Amino acid sequence: MKNIVLLTGAGISAESGIKTFRDADGLWEGHDVMQVASPQGFAADPELVLDFYNQRRKQLLTVKPNKAHLAITKLQEHFNVTVITQNVDDLHERAGNKNVVHLHGELLKARCTQNETEVLEWTKDLNLGDLSKSKNQLRPHIVWFGEEVPLLEKAAKITETADVLIIIGTSMQVYPAASLVHYVTNGTPIYFIDPNPSIKQSDFNNLTIINKTAVNGLPTLVKDLIDTML
Repeated sequence: MKNIVLLTGAGISAESGIKTFRDADGLWEGHDVMQVASPQGFAADPELVLDFYNQRRKQLLTVKPNKAHLAITKLQEHFNVTVITQNVDDLHERAGNKNVVHLHGELLKARCTQNETEVLEWTKDLNLGDLSKSKNQLRPHIVWFGEEVPLLEKAAKITETADVLIIIGTSMQVYPAASLVHYVTNGTPIYFIDPNPSIKQSDFNNLTIINKTAVNGLPTLVKDLIDTML
């Protein structure tokens, strides 16, 4: 069975109504990124950081997966499919996507500040005084700027196995996630779905650029792949 790997970013969730964290001016909901997405920011003002993610969590619970998320489940009926996502929402899972690797963490989880392997499901507000089993303060289970991306090596190994790579909803400007495209075997078909693509046809071998949004581009591509690869 063929292996299809998808790299997804904020664009696929934006069409469900999820606000993309970073605005054009570089601010996240009016905050400097280092205030709300770095260990230093959390140390300086933990209440601000916790509230920032509490608001993101509340919004996530009001939205639903869109046609792009659901299209991936169609691929799963015929191929081995893995989604490697930069997104911290659970829309892939809610749509029925079975194999999802969250490079940047998960919004609906919290983890111990002293033991990163101690992770809890968390759907309510996270406040100062909420403690892990080892009696340490809990923090959002998010990979912040300056922190290692623990699942990057796993994601790279998965990408190496791809018979088809689909990149959708990401500008390919955020590293180290953007480096994953370089792990595909030479000649592997790559599809880049974006209404304003940041890469050119000549940037990669066997690249097809689809100038559409996730919702408009992915369902058609999925149908084409099923028709031509089976």
